[in-house]
Amino acid sequence: MKIIDLSLPIDEKAFEVHKVQIERVDHKAGVEKFNRVIMGKTLLGKLKYALGKRIVKKEDLPDEEFLSLEIVHSPVHIGTHLDYSFHYGSLSENRPSKTADEIPLEYCYQDGVRLDFSHKLPNEIIRAQDIETALAKINYKLKPLDIVFLRTGADKSWGTPKYFSDYPGVDVSAIDYLLDRGIKVFGVDTMGIDRPYRFMLKEFLEKKDTKYLYPAHFYGRKREFIHIERLANLEKLPDSGFKVVCFPVRIKNTGAAWARVVAIV
Repeated sequence: MKIIDLSLPIDEKAFEVHKVQIERVDHKAGVEKFNRVIMGKTLLGKLKYALGKRIVKKEDLPDEEFLSLEIVHSPVHIGTHLDYSFHYGSLSENRPSKTADEIPLEYCYQDGVRLDFSHKLPNEIIRAQDIETALAKINYKLKPLDIVFLRTGADKSWGTPKYFSDYPGVDVSAIDYLLDRGIKVFGVDTMGIDRPYRFMLKEFLEKKDTKYLYPAHFYGRKREFIHIERLANLEKLPDSGFKVVCFPVRIKNTGAAWARVVAIV
């Protein structure tokens, strides 16, 4: 058995559109953090702390070290994550949209198939016909609940501005093709399923037509689906014959959730 990591990390040093901050309290500073938090629960405790009182002193600890602590401030769309219908709109299929903590777990452990679209250029889109052609090329017929990965190679630009500007999008016809065959989850190695901002916004501003803005995401209001963004290392996978594990972190009432996505070959 071989396990292949298909996930990108949350990294405050990588280039991102949204701010990511990780507060890192090391072992030496941990005791001060502990005292400040514990004593800060009451007014009297705060006063004692301000006067230099301590519950625990560094001299009380082995090697004068406490426990490390990392506090992550990050959107749920940073790092590899699953998007569900609440992200797309308040309604999906004329029902209240579902949040990421409602993703059925049975959808997240299924057979996987990888389709190669690394030939697609930035601003191009992956259509239903492209999906059909790619399946014929590997002689594979989709079955319900398969998890389908669309490989573009864009993950190699992660951490740079290019990651946000150079990748193909997914057409609504491709989403329909997958859903019509019982697919519940599909994934991309790009930062999003729609074309990059620079193309969508340019066409919207020129033509004043909202159909150019996030058509794939907004399609989740018409048909319910789950998709994975920011996958990596899809080139390490075979075309089929592997299992996918993509359980989302259980965060209440969010449109997306982080996941450590892996393939078991």
